[in-house]
Amino acid sequence: VQLQACGGGLVQAGGSLRLSCAAYARTFSNNGVGWFRQAPGKEREFVAAINWTGGDTTYADSVKGRFTISRDRTKNTVLLQMNSLKPEDTAVYYCAAARSSTTTIIPSQYRYWGRGTLVTVSS
Repeated sequence: VQLQACGGGLVQAGGSLRLSCAAYARTFSNNGVGWFRQAPGKEREFVAAINWTGGDTTYADSVKGRFTISRDRTKNTVLLQMNSLKPEDTAVYYCAAARSSTTTIIPSQYRYWGRGTLVTVSS
């Protein structure tokens, strides 16, 4: 599975962005999918994940209530709607397809990773 994340950009604090993750070469409709981010000088951290049906989601505490993950299995895409953005949300965001169909917050349980998309939130 090849993944491509897009939708990043520069936004002011309090603004919104929507990231999209698309799968190519193969579908990831039966895989759990997650979003991770890595800020400069920091380790990659979990952001959100969704199971294969879209019926189960999990979020990092830092984004709960502000970010929403969803998927469209017919379009083979996963979205991350980010609202009320803060400067500390600035990072490169990556989407990944899990080895299983469930949600997971553990990076090693993801098999396929896409190239990241940069999100910059100015204060």
